[in-house]
Amino acid sequence: MPNALHVIFGSGPVGCWTARALRELSIPVKAVNRSGKRPDLMPADVEMIAADASNAEQAITAAQGAAVVYQALNPPYHQWNQFFPGLQAGVLRAARKAGARYVSIDNLYMYDSSKPITEESNIAPRSKKGELRARMAEEVMSAHKRGDVLATVLRSSDYYGPGVVLSALGERVLGNLMKGKKAQIAGSVVLPHSFAYIEDVGRAAAVLGTHDEAPSKIWITPHAPAVTQGEMIEKACRVLGIKPQIAVASPLMMRIAGLFSPGAREMVEMMYEFTEPFVVDSSHMQRDFGLAPTSIDVGIERTVQWYRELAGKR
Repeated sequence: MPNALHVIFGSGPVGCWTARALRELSIPVKAVNRSGKRPDLMPADVEMIAADASNAEQAITAAQGAAVVYQALNPPYHQWNQFFPGLQAGVLRAARKAGARYVSIDNLYMYDSSKPITEESNIAPRSKKGELRARMAEEVMSAHKRGDVLATVLRSSDYYGPGVVLSALGERVLGNLMKGKKAQIAGSVVLPHSFAYIEDVGRAAAVLGTHDEAPSKIWITPHAPAVTQGEMIEKACRVLGIKPQIAVASPLMMRIAGLFSPGAREMVEMMYEFTEPFVVDSSHMQRDFGLAPTSIDVGIERTVQWYRELAGKR
């Protein structure tokens, strides 16, 4: 239904790129965040409203008339346990009240990563945050099984791309390189790691929200073949025309940093993703929907261009 309203809870990079993908399909979109302020990447013709998703009444009001609801929220990393379950509960309730399809934006923290990760990988979280995401995912699928909502789940590895600053390839890497500083990474320069280009995540979310065969399943966003963090930085430096400079933080260094930074402290339990291979096999969604991931070279070029534009605004 091309004229049916799609409501996105969350206006971070995923919310913005999902909105952009939907607007390319001429689908009307409403985006919801706490402030009601429009991020730079949010299309100008998307309605922006303010609501607290953890407040059931506000969430229900925000989702009125929606045919599809997207849960693309992401509270501060160190406040997940405090806020995430309540935010999801509010959006689920809003989708149920509206009779809307529910698209959950999720990650891979709950999976066994000892082998390439697929939708069928074992649920074996190695962190408290992984256990939380596993519980939240189970709540979504339980609501689906009860018939409360028609739900589908999209999972991705670490994001990079225009608009992404709080990630392994965000401000600490590309932002630093733009300033002539060393790229700061955690873990290893030489182990393979799958990264999800943010435009691909938004496009995949829009596909799940507009295809009848998508609900009741878990899907993994199309990912380009895994490369190392070092290779990602080398590619960015080639675009920037500079020599690679990299500072690598070990788990011990992250623990020390965590004494002063809540964000660093929360990263410690996730270090296994960067001290071991972390590889994604996204062939399922690529095959079933004919989607191809953006190449790393193209993704890096677009990301560097966005950071250049961002630097010009500061």
